[in-house]
Amino acid sequence: MSSILRRTFSSSAQLATSTATISTKSPTTVLYEERNLKRLVQKFKKFCENNRFRTNNGIYEGVVSRLAAAKRFHWIEEILDDQKKYDDISKEGFNARLILLYGKSGMFDNAYNVFDEMPERNCKRTVLSFNALLAACVNSKKYDKVNELFRNLPQKLEIQPDLVSYNTVIKAFCEMGSLDSGISLLIEIEMKGVQPDLITFNTLLNGFYANGRFVDGERLWSQMVQKNICPDIWSYNAKLLGFALEKRTKDAVELVEEMKDKGIKPSTISFNALIKGFVKEKNLEEAKRWYCEIGNSDCKPDKFTFATLIPFVCEKDDLGFAFELSKVIISRKLFVDKALLQRVVDGLLKESKIQEAKELAQLGNDNSYCRYKLMLPTKVCGSGLNSEDIQELESS
Repeated sequence: MSSILRRTFSSSAQLATSTATISTKSPTTVLYEERNLKRLVQKFKKFCENNRFRTNNGIYEGVVSRLAAAKRFHWIEEILDDQKKYDDISKEGFNARLILLYGKSGMFDNAYNVFDEMPERNCKRTVLSFNALLAACVNSKKYDKVNELFRNLPQKLEIQPDLVSYNTVIKAFCEMGSLDSGISLLIEIEMKGVQPDLITFNTLLNGFYANGRFVDGERLWSQMVQKNICPDIWSYNAKLLGFALEKRTKDAVELVEEMKDKGIKPSTISFNALIKGFVKEKNLEEAKRWYCEIGNSDCKPDKFTFATLIPFVCEKDDLGFAFELSKVIISRKLFVDKALLQRVVDGLLKESKIQEAKELAQLGNDNSYCRYKLMLPTKVCGSGLNSEDIQELESS
């Protein structure tokens, strides 16, 4: 009996200590530190009982994003459906948030159900929730449905679309490659007396430049300037990509200088565009130089930087540089396609750089965050490995 009492007392003490520890931490910290997704859901629902907690959009987005990344869509539905028991559900802004969260998770049917059920909760639907539904449709990649909703719902619900509505539909057109439809809508909104803004033009500029329609992009750029809308970093990045795809790297470099003269600092996306341009021109030294320029700035290379550079560097047989780039990827815990790093390992093997291949494979396999599981094939056709090399690999 005494042993049972001791165990009971010990368990109670541990629980009390655990509870006390949690209570000293903010809900954001508790949820961020929780690795078990089931417990994450339980704690999130418990925290939602607090009125103040329910006003924090960032926490909602963070938890839903984690569940979506893990493809735990039933738990997303569980925690968002649980929100309906609170009085907040009669507020349009609260419903709009749920609609957007479902959309960002790719769960458009759920998003539409929230919008559809709003009258049952005595919650009026205005352009706010309508725009949330359009955004959910875009984020769920249901691009073909966006125009249908845009054309039918406003008249049915007596909602007047605003500039946010138009910008969202233009984004959908650009995402699905219907660029001319985007231009038609731009003309339509101007005829209705609605003035396009920087977001409108940036969306269209990115669509046209990225799809190789450089001349049309330039025409839009001129139109934007004529309306006294000043280009920002996103405008310049779209144009830089256009130059890169046109293999006009000299113009791209001059554009970067223009940005600096206007006080606009290049971003990682800017540098990536330049690197992409020099890769397309097969200019290894300039591609490497602009990679180094990222380090000389306040920016950091991202996964797109490496996805552009590594295949090109391997193609140019600069395996030493590819090796260094790969180590940066792993040390920074960037998520890249495993095949990208495997290509470097295979290239090192073909160059008989056994130690480097072993080191890279070990780094990838030991990194619990990345878990690349890189392979060290010992019998590759044309690998150039001699019997001693193969013996060394097989013993590792």
